[in-house]
Amino acid sequence: MLTTLTPRSRTRRVAGLVAATVAAAVLTPLALAAPASTLAPAATTAPAAASASDAKVIGYFTNWGTYQRNFHAKDLDTSGSADKLTHILYAFGNVQNGRCTVGDSYADYEKAYTADQSVDGVADTWDQELRGNFNQLRKLKDKHPDLKILWSFGGWTWSGGFGQAAQDPAAFASSCHDLVEDPRWADVFDGIDIDWEYPNACGLSCDTSGPEAFPRVMQALRSEFGSDLVTAAITADGTSGGKIEAGGYDTAAQYVDWYMPMTYDYFGAFAAQGPTAAHSPLTSYDGIPTEGFDSSTAIAKLKELGVPSSKLLLGIGFYGRGWTGVTQDAPGGTATGPAPGTYEQGIEDYKVLKERCPATGTVGGTAYAKCGDQWWSYDTPATIGSKMDYAQDQGLAGAFFWELSGDTADGELITAVSDGLG
Repeated sequence: MLTTLTPRSRTRRVAGLVAATVAAAVLTPLALAAPASTLAPAATTAPAAASASDAKVIGYFTNWGTYQRNFHAKDLDTSGSADKLTHILYAFGNVQNGRCTVGDSYADYEKAYTADQSVDGVADTWDQELRGNFNQLRKLKDKHPDLKILWSFGGWTWSGGFGQAAQDPAAFASSCHDLVEDPRWADVFDGIDIDWEYPNACGLSCDTSGPEAFPRVMQALRSEFGSDLVTAAITADGTSGGKIEAGGYDTAAQYVDWYMPMTYDYFGAFAAQGPTAAHSPLTSYDGIPTEGFDSSTAIAKLKELGVPSSKLLLGIGFYGRGWTGVTQDAPGGTATGPAPGTYEQGIEDYKVLKERCPATGTVGGTAYAKCGDQWWSYDTPATIGSKMDYAQDQGLAGAFFWELSGDTADGELITAVSDGLG
């Protein structure tokens, strides 16, 4: 599917979650009374973005990481990553029946942590009000008081509910605020992140809500959340007439603290026979399969639409995408299918690839590796450093990445992000 942006590691996103909760229905078209151009200013507008000296370093923390990945908030403390993070995006809450809902109650707030798993070395008790990831993140914030956490809703698998939510944005926003500010965990979260893939375009399913829908949802959230953080992960499809132009991101920019264009997953073994290509190129290059599928083109298009650079972050993948049956060292080779991965075919964590298939070249500002008949693309500390130079040159607010468990035990990649922005 080279004509549409494809998901990041979507299977990993829902491992351990209840599949029956995933909305599969076709989205209902939204008829709005007024065009996006008539949207009134929010009751509380988004604060100005941070200065370059306050660059944001933002990482996704997945609720299903508590299962097979055995990745916990404590790992952010012991690796030193918590000291380098400015914000955590907790993924994901669901969107059902036009409302924000809990994604996985067991991982989120029910799982009992043992002393050796706990951030502060204290085990959960059977009768305490809050357990699970939420309590561990609370303890992490206690140790790192400058750290902010946002609850992210949607994602590739759970974006189907946004179309219905957009039919009554005020009710949706109210439900989200009630959930994020639930008294059991209100102190854990500093705001909300929306990951709608994709407004007025196609992701796992196709949305026909129109370009007014996303701005109205974000306006309602800003009005409901006031001065708390309101952010959004958005498409990075820089093609002419593509998803960036369809979503209403320009109109909605006034309501968000920042946007996170997902500048990764441009290419991968979802095109099983290739051609092999870098999944997160910073720039275009000779032979790229689809022009406009690169980070700098996406950033330029958003800026051309009027989104301030100070409200944009650059996305980094802490994983690689790969093919097998490849004979050609350089990009553009044919393949026979996805390369094997620990959790999903065609995808592997950086911490594994750096040992199993070290980088052998660079293209478009990112790295690739040929080992045996496998071909992988991924970012390394060196390519991340160059990308952070680009982010600073463009006046971007910082960088974000998917996702924290893909890094090495000593936080090799997050160190490169932090140092590169410092």
